[in-house]
Amino acid sequence: MSRVYNFSAGPAVLPEEVLKEAQEEMLDYRGCGMSVMEMSHRSKVFQNIIDEAEADLRDLIGIPSNYKVLFLQGGASLQFSMIPMNLMKNGVADYIVTGQWAKKAYAEAQKYGKANKIASSEDKTFSYIPDCSDLPISPDADYVYICENNTIYGTKYKKLPNTKGKTLVADVSSCFLSEPVNVSDYGIIYGGVQKNIGPAGMVISIIRDDLITDDVLPGTPTMMKFKTHADAGSLYNTPNCYCIYMCGKVFKWLKKMGGLEVMKQRNEEKAKLLYDFLDQSKLFKGTVVPEDRSLMNVPFITGNADLDAKFVKESKEAGLENLKGHRTVGGMRASIYNAMPKEGVETLVAFMKKFEEENL
Repeated sequence: MSRVYNFSAGPAVLPEEVLKEAQEEMLDYRGCGMSVMEMSHRSKVFQNIIDEAEADLRDLIGIPSNYKVLFLQGGASLQFSMIPMNLMKNGVADYIVTGQWAKKAYAEAQKYGKANKIASSEDKTFSYIPDCSDLPISPDADYVYICENNTIYGTKYKKLPNTKGKTLVADVSSCFLSEPVNVSDYGIIYGGVQKNIGPAGMVISIIRDDLITDDVLPGTPTMMKFKTHADAGSLYNTPNCYCIYMCGKVFKWLKKMGGLEVMKQRNEEKAKLLYDFLDQSKLFKGTVVPEDRSLMNVPFITGNADLDAKFVKESKEAGLENLKGHRTVGGMRASIYNAMPKEGVETLVAFMKKFEEENL
């Protein structure tokens, strides 16, 4: 069977050449006689894998030396608790709620201190990003939290909030490595890797040194302390070895492609193809205000639930997989991450044109 175009929001499409390389090394990693899946995380061979992955990531994004890179388990969702446990020194944090994941993070933070919702776009089904130029930042807030790209709703911050000097914490799960980023703008920038970087089962967190201390909330488990993992180089316990290895391969692929500037151009081209079609279509329409549209996740609808279901069914038959929208919003969604080739988006648009002609 030939490979399909996979528009899944995560776990998501991976670069084909990375998968082929992993296939070649599956039984014997570079002459060591075993698979990376089988090797000890304490071995010299694995230490090289994790060191190289971190070095390539630092190089790709330009991570300053006063930031640690942690490869952690529990996905982005565990960070919803880990962040307040480690950062809520004053017991106060400000949250900007622009989608499902920011909403969940905000709910979780309330267990550990006073979480303030200082802005939200829930009034219009999270279809826009609120104006964050002059927010009521709490004077004693330990941090301001955002989800930078909203996978379900297809919105993206084009400009970071004015945090009035407070530490910015950002979940970038679905836009991680899709464009250049200035790490110094954040105290913590983190994301689950299963959307744009690797297989499911890991989160990468880039944390400024001064936020990694022993001064955490009472009762914080050892495994939930940033310092535990930072001090042990992400090897306090057995990490997700195979995922780290795969992410390392994707970092090398990104460097080979020309880095994040090139990826941004490619992603803009792909998104433009789809948005341009949606903007002139008589059947389909996008659900996000144009100025806040994500380059990674493109939700769209016909306005008729039966027609949406027909589209999802027929697109699947045409080798276009996982176009069904998230269960909370319905409709359709195309996730067009780094590894989605331009041809995939062209094929999708051609299919949408044909579907429109047949169903108008």
